[in-house]
Amino acid sequence: MKKTLKIIAPCGILGYGYPIESFMNGINEKPDAIIVDAGSTDAGPHKLGAGVSIVSRLAVKKDLLPMIVEGKKLGIPVIIGSAGGTGTKGQVLWTLEIINEILKEKNIQVKIAIIYSDFEKEYIKEKLLDKKIEPLTENIKQLTIKDIDDTTAIVAQMGHEPIVEALKENPDIILCGRAYDPAPFAGMCIYKGFDEGLAYHLGKILECGALCAEPGTTKDCILGTITEDSVIVKPLSSNRKCLETSVAAHTFYEKDHPFILKGPGTILNLENSRFDQTSENAVEIKNSKIAHTDKYYIKLEGAKKVGYKTFVVAGVRDPMMIERLTEIEKESEKQVREHYHEIPAEDYQINFINYGMDGVLGDCEFEKFKGHEVGVMFEVCANSQEVANTICASLRSTMLHFGYDGRKSTAGNLAFPQAPSDVEFGAVYEFSIYHLMEVENGLTPFKIEYLQGGKNE
Repeated sequence: MKKTLKIIAPCGILGYGYPIESFMNGINEKPDAIIVDAGSTDAGPHKLGAGVSIVSRLAVKKDLLPMIVEGKKLGIPVIIGSAGGTGTKGQVLWTLEIINEILKEKNIQVKIAIIYSDFEKEYIKEKLLDKKIEPLTENIKQLTIKDIDDTTAIVAQMGHEPIVEALKENPDIILCGRAYDPAPFAGMCIYKGFDEGLAYHLGKILECGALCAEPGTTKDCILGTITEDSVIVKPLSSNRKCLETSVAAHTFYEKDHPFILKGPGTILNLENSRFDQTSENAVEIKNSKIAHTDKYYIKLEGAKKVGYKTFVVAGVRDPMMIERLTEIEKESEKQVREHYHEIPAEDYQINFINYGMDGVLGDCEFEKFKGHEVGVMFEVCANSQEVANTICASLRSTMLHFGYDGRKSTAGNLAFPQAPSDVEFGAVYEFSIYHLMEVENGLTPFKIEYLQGGKNE
């Protein structure tokens, strides 16, 4: 009889939500672990820079509650990757507070392993001076000491090694900082002695929940089973099916190469992977292979504050204004800049986004505009919130009453869906570090801490 290991992935991101019926279907399968990814920097630098969660506290607690309760009943580990979304220490501790709240409410005592992924700036500077840091891609500039100093928080994507190490201590819950998305799933499989290539391919599939099913979603549960020579994935809802095409298609998800996927210290090769329909709703995958890189690199992520933003969303329906919209926007910006000539031009930036016209592709749009209305968003990013508010308000009033050829009325040009029309966004961040750092191995850079959770005081 083949050796097997089963993993429930409740959803694509902790806090996205999942049907409790699907989850309990998975629990009835007697899984060996419950593992969930809690986020990434896919949505941009703001959450990392601001140190805030991708989803709400209420949403995280709602998702965690069944996982912790049922995991404890079965005596299996619950593993959370990229806690809080981007895995900073603050987000890890925020998640830990929620976990401890659940433990005390349910009178559960557990052993918790915390794997931190934060790095001190001095350590990063030493690595930079030792020429151990390089840009992730060719369009990213070389890292500088100033970039490091300007960055609010620096994390790195851990691979499977720290998770395997933590599992050796038999914790009930493993709470990871920033983790390579497939790593928590792969770590469990590798710890139990399964093939690394299959383990990482399974992690690649499971980290998005039931997105590989038909119909696909990140808000439902999926079960992954690894054997000695294959992995099998199936949804835990009767409303979904895993198909050869849906699972193979998901394998292409978030990759810049059709069958090569680079991770911390690894290169996953899926060129010869085979997808077979083993039942009406399950797919088996074979022949996924992995190689280890000569040097071990981890991806660094950091964000810095670059200003403050205020924006306006409005609708335009006058066909004559739509015909001249780009011209009106440019002239409105010119008038505002001339009026506030005392504010240096470099202190703020104005952007226009015309949804329905070319708001998604911008200059790359290939479809000729055919609509009767356009949603206009304009935003001002400045070195202070006051300047952003001031310039945005002036721009809004200028466009609202702008007189253009053929205008039949002196009433407002813009329709606002809410009042007040000007939305003060707050601080804006950009990635300041998106680089690879060479390290000795995948374990030693990451600190692991063990503690008891849920004890009544």
